[in-house]
Amino acid sequence: MMSSSPIHKRLKTVYTKTIDNFLLIVSMSLAIAATIVMATSNPNDLIDRIQALNHSYCYISLVGLFLATAVTAYVLQRPRAVYLTDYACFRAPHNYRVPSASFAEHARQESHLSERSIRFLTRLLERSGLGEETSLAPISCYLEAHKHHTLEDAREEAELVVFSAVDDLLARTGVDPAAIDVVVVNCSGFCPTPSMADMVASRYKMRSDIRSIHLSGMGCSAGLVSIELAKNLLQAMPHGARALVVSTETLTPLYYRGNERAMLLPLCLFRMGGAAALLSTSPAKARFGLKHVVRTLIAGDDRSYRCIYQEEDGKGNTGVNLSTDLIDVAANTLKTNITTVAPLILPVSEKLLFALSLASGKLFKMRKKVSMPNLLTGFEHICVHAGGRAVIDGIQRSLRLSDEHVEASRMTLHRFGNTSSSSLWYELAYMEAKRRMRKGDRVWMIGFGSGFKCNSAVWKCIVPASSGDGPWVGCIHRYPVHIP
Repeated sequence: MMSSSPIHKRLKTVYTKTIDNFLLIVSMSLAIAATIVMATSNPNDLIDRIQALNHSYCYISLVGLFLATAVTAYVLQRPRAVYLTDYACFRAPHNYRVPSASFAEHARQESHLSERSIRFLTRLLERSGLGEETSLAPISCYLEAHKHHTLEDAREEAELVVFSAVDDLLARTGVDPAAIDVVVVNCSGFCPTPSMADMVASRYKMRSDIRSIHLSGMGCSAGLVSIELAKNLLQAMPHGARALVVSTETLTPLYYRGNERAMLLPLCLFRMGGAAALLSTSPAKARFGLKHVVRTLIAGDDRSYRCIYQEEDGKGNTGVNLSTDLIDVAANTLKTNITTVAPLILPVSEKLLFALSLASGKLFKMRKKVSMPNLLTGFEHICVHAGGRAVIDGIQRSLRLSDEHVEASRMTLHRFGNTSSSSLWYELAYMEAKRRMRKGDRVWMIGFGSGFKCNSAVWKCIVPASSGDGPWVGCIHRYPVHIP
């Protein structure tokens, strides 16, 4: 095919480099032309031109002052850049792991589960893409424990995950908790009083004027909602302010005690996990720069709104119902999100190609299909929420991604399970543990959640990780693994 010929590839490379660096090429060309003209001019002519310029000095000064004022006003009105200083992910103690055999045996001992439900859970787990090292809360290690789990049990799980991640983050960054200005915690299903954000402020004895927010009921995409919220708050604060963002899900109070298949799915997929990230408007010691956050919510559509829905079954047992429409809804919401993200991340060359293709179809009434822009030119790495094997498969097909592009998502699902809003950070840690992140690389995070929501964040790497001591320490050498 012509499109795959070496000549076509070289032409495409020349085109891309030329268009994406158009301003640089023009400015360099003008500078070279001016140098040549001055070098070849008669000295007397050059003196006459300089004297003529002196008469116009006043006008040039006024124009320069106007331009300087315009540039200053633009810089002052532009929102402050927000940076990721560092992040840390929770890694459960080894004794909390739940191998598939243990999970199946535990299910058989639960008196409320029917034989049909046990067979369903066993088959689902075999095809889920989860490995043998995922972890559940301590209360899950005891048979029939969920009959009498308490508020204190849920608090213990939340404290274990959140405090472990924050302790690790503070040790990495060396930041004093008193220097943090904002705390944002997202935990969808567990919202105690005082809130989890207050719990963090109490534990680390933070200042009395700190801004603390707990986001609940936002689903698995709440991590990126928290990032945008923290970004907006930081941009309204003095330069150098810091925000601590914690993403997690507490599973203890969410255990479903019925037999509805659609409500048993979360029981099989969700696992204990969490992450903490420190944001700042100061570039000092920053590891990533936050380029864009784009949020899409299609709750106005009833089918989308109810595809992840907490409700009671026919026997009064509360659980989260995952509709069979979930994959289609996720794909459609992603398309809507991409229409906003694409113009922000695509290089000028891709935008121009798309515009020319669209214009030619309109002007010449050609029936040829409009060539869609190549999203892969906008980033080097992608983190797709590890919500489940079907979700990752669907996104890979929709975006025509390679196996390497979704490797981090699949391996995160295998090693840690669906850790809700924190899964994206485990995926970023996987790429860094594999030493694939380079300075200047762009990372596209995609999160999905109830509502239905699809949220995106684009980061640019400033300083790659200097060590692989994150959540993948001790096991990264075994990955990637083949998942049948």
